Order: sequence, then structure tokens, then C-alpha cells
Amino acid sequence: MFSHVGSTKNEKLQKIGSVDFQPMFKLSRPLRVSASPVAVNSKLCGIFWRYFSQTRLRLSGAPIETVDLVYDEFEAHNLNKSPLVFLHGLFGSKSNNRTVAKQLSERLDRNVYCLDLRNFGSSPHIKRLDYPSLAADVENWVAQRDFKQKPIFIGHSMGAKTAMAVALRKPDVPKMIVSVDNAPITFGNTDSKFNKYINQLRLSLEKYHYTNIKDVDAKLAEVEPNKVVRQFVLMNMKRGKKDEPVTSKIPLDIIGDAISKGFIASWPYSPTEVRWTGPALFIRGTESHYIPDDVFPEIAQFFPNFEIRDIKSGHWVISEKPNEFMDVLCEYIERIEDE
Repeated sequence: MFSHVGSTKNEKLQKIGSVDFQPMFKLSRPLRVSASPVAVNSKLCGIFWRYFSQTRLRLSGAPIETVDLVYDEFEAHNLNKSPLVFLHGLFGSKSNNRTVAKQLSERLDRNVYCLDLRNFGSSPHIKRLDYPSLAADVENWVAQRDFKQKPIFIGHSMGAKTAMAVALRKPDVPKMIVSVDNAPITFGNTDSKFNKYINQLRLSLEKYHYTNIKDVDAKLAEVEPNKVVRQFVLMNMKRGKKDEPVTSKIPLDIIGDAISKGFIASWPYSPTEVRWTGPALFIRGTESHYIPDDVFPEIAQFFPNFEIRDIKSGHWVISEKPNEFMDVLCEYIERIEDE
């Protein structure tokens, strides 16, 4: 394993509501409609102006300033197979997927890469943080590589939307995309939770100047009772020497601003403008709410050639059920590659 910094250089159309789409997807359980308090249509979302300002910026053709992403590489002997590229979620980093990346490199006999997205891990900090810019960095990273085969993008949560954005923006870049517990929709009330994390961390570091990470954890516990989640978030903190203040490895102001403006929870694309017909796998945690059954039609509009697989877990599918995740992923990749 090596750590790098990027170089400078035909089925009948069916009607669902008012949307026509081809039902090319395969389900791992029967489709049923379930009300979700979290998944909401962007037209009903309270961030109208943010959605449309993002869309105008995206469609304006304005160039996006990219950064060179830091990454880990797990090398295999066979360089003629499509490499896997892992994209982490909010508050995550390339270190989240190292264990499964190493195993998948051996199991699928191909190179596997884990990227630090902009403003996270060891990658550069930059003010803009939305899906077009996250995707642009990944596209730039791929352009700098000499891959013999198109890569397979595997993204979790925020990383899943980044992988989807790459497919929609640059259809020729991915061979497949795998979305782990996220969908191409806008979420209505997840921002408040993440905003609370940011607020508690900034209070700890900027107001109270805590020198003990336990104090930061206690402040975070006021809004997040789950210790596992707190430990995950606290991985972004840097403990100083004795009596030195705890500092943040990530730009809390930039991330907090992006969360507040809805850029992380929103989805800035329309299926009337873009769609991707390549292979797309959606893996969801059955105890999570990020891919409810009633968003399948919306997924089909963007990614008509998609499949759904369920794993009994919460939102952090890869870390909670790594073996089940790898089994599902390997079956899908090997089957699609053999077709």
C-alpha cells in the first residue's frame, strides 16, 4: 500500500406518476411504497434558491478550480482490469476503507484506490464544496492516471453522490458506479444534525480552546449520544502536545458553510438534462433511511440500468458489514464484467 499526492500536472415504457422511464432495474426485495420523513422532492425543499443558483452555476460552463487529491493505492499484479476507486462520505477520509480496499485488491486482482476528497483527510482545502466541484477533482485525478481500463467508482454517502455526479458530468469516465447508501435526491432534514456537529466542534476549538480530546467528545455528546459516531467525527481532530489546544484537520468553516447552504444534502442535477445508462449498483442499509423504496423511480430517471442490493446495517454499511459488502460488490462486478 502506498500513499500519494496527485501530480500537478426492451421493456415497454411504464408510467409512474408523471414520469416515464424504462424499468431496467432489478430488485433484491419487492418494490413497495413507503413514506419517508427524510427524502423529499427538491420542489418541496426549503432550499429553492440554493438549488437553482447551483444549477445556474453548473450550466453556465464556468470552469471549476480543482485540487490534486491525496490517495492510497493498493497494488495488484493485473493492471488490465478496471481499478476500484473509493470515495468517502462526510467527515470521512481515505483511511475509512483501507481494510476492505486491501482485501478487494487481492480478491478481484486489480488496483484499488482510496481518495481524500477536497477539504477532507490530507487533501487541499478550498472554499467551494459542492458536488460539481467534488466531481471535477475526481475527474482531474483520473485524467492524471494512465489507466488501461475505465475505473469503477464506489462512493459512500457524500462520496456516492460524487460518484453519481462524475457519471452524469463525464459519462465516458466510469465503467460502473456503486452508490453505498445514498440516492440522487435532495434530503430535507439531515443538515441540522451535521450542523450541530460542526457547531459543537467549533465551540470546543474556537471558544473554549480545549486541550483534552475528552472535553471535545463531551461537547459533541450533547448533540450525538452514539459514541461510535462521535469517534468517527473526532478522527478529524488533531490532538496537540500536553496543554496544547486540540485543532481540526479539516476546515470546519468551509464544511459548515456548505452544509448550511444545503450543498451536501441537495442534488443539483435534473434527469431532463443528464442521465447515465452505464451499470449502476445501489447498496443500501436496511436500517438506514437514505434509499427508501419510494425513490426508485427517481433513481431510474438518472440511472436506468441500475440494481438494488440490501444489507442489514445502518448508514455506515462498509464499516458495519464489510464481508457482506464485499460479497455483494464482487458478485456484481464479476457478473457485469463477464456479460
